Amino acid sequence: MAEEGQAVSIEPQRRPSLVEVSWEDLTQPGAYVDTETGDLYRIPKEALLPGGSPLIQRESKGRSRLVRITADPFIETHRARLLCAEHNIKPNFEVPEPVFRSAKR
Repeated sequence: MAEEGQAVSIEPQRRPSLVEVSWEDLTQPGAYVDTETGDLYRIPKEALLPGGSPLIQRESKGRSRLVRITADPFIETHRARLLCAEHNIKPNFEVPEPVFRSAKR
């Protein structure tokens, strides 16, 4: 909540635009969302090392475009969904259900 005497703007805020890349142009680690499917891809730096075995293999007839929502490939899923919402991207991934275990006695 705003402090007393502090003005709060109701104007829409400009968010920095997200970089859109193809799979072939992917060079930076991060969390990416497919613009067509809304699928989340976590690309760690190890997946992009030159000369290494490819950690990511994707085969498809269609060309997909990826949007990098953050440089952190290990972002929590609920935060990734919030970033998608801020940029009008419809996510196709869910926050995992918490796993509760009963205490053994």
